[in-house]
This record gives sequence, C-alpha cells and structure tokens, in this order.
Amino acid sequence: MSEKMSESEFHEKMAKDLFNKTWNLIEKKDRTPEEDMEMIHSAHTSSYHWYQIGKPINFQRGEWQISRVYAILKQSEACMYHAKRCMELTEEHKIQGFDLAFAYEAMARGNSISGVAQEKEKYLKLAKEAVEKIEDKEDKKYTLSEIATIN
Repeated sequence: MSEKMSESEFHEKMAKDLFNKTWNLIEKKDRTPEEDMEMIHSAHTSSYHWYQIGKPINFQRGEWQISRVYAILKQSEACMYHAKRCMELTEEHKIQGFDLAFAYEAMARGNSISGVAQEKEKYLKLAKEAVEKIEDKEDKKYTLSEIATIN
C-alpha cells in the first residue's frame, strides 16, 4: 500500500517527473506533432509545479527548459519570452556556474532562431566565458557540447 503524499511532495514529484519526460521528448528523434504538443505541455506543467514549492534555481531551470522546447520547435517569440525570463531570474538571484552558462545559452539560441546574429554572438561569448568558471569537468564538457549545437 502506498503512503499518501503531502501537497508539496506531490508538486515536487510532478515537477521532476515532467521535467524528465520533457527532456526525453527533447532528445527523441522523429517526434510526432502530438509529441511536440506533449513536450510543450509537460515543460510548462513541470515549471508550474516548481513554482508552487521550489526555489529560484528551480524556476530558472524551468524557464530554461521551456525556452529550449520552443527553440526546438522554431517558435522564436515564445522561446525568447522564456529565455528572457530565465535570464531575469538568473540575474535577480545571482545564479552562477552551470545554470548561468545555460541562461546565456538560452538567450543565444533564442536570438539565433529569431535571426538576430549580433545578439546571438554576444550571448554565445558570455556563455563560453561562464563555462570557463564551471569547476566540474563533466558539467563543463556537457555545457560546451550544448552550446556547440547553436547555429
């Protein structure tokens, strides 16, 4: 028999499960249009649950993931909206390291799909500078590999 979850435990479980589900859909090759919609909804729903019980780092990561989803789907306006929100949270809460680099990555990716080359280059440079300050070698390597996928 399973134990009853508290409201905060429920929100945390849903936030994590939906973040991971979204990530699986992001990585999936040949998504169907239905899976694209599921990816959008799962990213937003994960973020919603984090906003109920999380901390600023959770909000920032949620906004980053939503931005990534819209970048993949080439929906520049929604992508930039969430990339900017991610950046605002990063600055407001002085978030550093891995998450700072990914906030810049979101801005670079959003500007790339929006066709704003100068801003894309600005944020790519900032992302690479932030990566240099990441201490964990695997995090550094992974972050650079993601930045390298921006066209």
